[in-house]
Amino acid sequence: MPRLILWDIDHTLIDTRGVGRELSAAAFLQTTGQVMREQAKIDGITEPVIFRETAKLHGLTTDRTDFERFARALTEEHLKRTAHLRERGHALPGAAAALDALDAVEIRQTVVSGNIRPVSEIKLQVFGLDRHIRWELGAYGEDNDSRAELVKLALRRADTTAEDAVLIGDTPADVEGAHANGVRVIAVASGRSDEAVLRNAGAEVVLSDLRDAELLVKLVRGENE
Repeated sequence: MPRLILWDIDHTLIDTRGVGRELSAAAFLQTTGQVMREQAKIDGITEPVIFRETAKLHGLTTDRTDFERFARALTEEHLKRTAHLRERGHALPGAAAALDALDAVEIRQTVVSGNIRPVSEIKLQVFGLDRHIRWELGAYGEDNDSRAELVKLALRRADTTAEDAVLIGDTPADVEGAHANGVRVIAVASGRSDEAVLRNAGAEVVLSDLRDAELLVKLVRGENE
């Protein structure tokens, strides 16, 4: 049975319902002095790439130092507005039960996310979804621009082979990043990508949501596929 679950966060476990974009806009203003009129594509993309490409849309050229300033500002905005995030956003149906069920069968769980680690932690803490997450085993936006490299890093940090891991995410980028490392995927059509898109991306299993925790555990084990 797999020994490690790699969770995506946004639209897999939670939905910020627009608050995430508002906080990014506030951090962008602090960092660049410009109002964020538009934002680059975000689905499945890491935070450094989103920041860099958003800056380009505003005629700006940025470097790593600029991103680090943005990351600090973004963390501060999340800390200041946790109550707003809790009021507007929500854990997705079945998320808490899914985490509990996988913990009950003693599978380690961590995060592979385009979010930076502090924001990843805040987002799951706000909705009570952090209690089974092994943060030190995960990989985050500040670690690498590429989602495939993040998956590779998480496997190394967890001292786990690809055959012993399963990634659960909601975008074709999640599927591609996992498959680039030989990791099996359970895709959840709870974001902007529907079931057909996720199947076409090559996901071994596609669920409409996480409501059936018993089924999820069986699928993680490789049953019922």
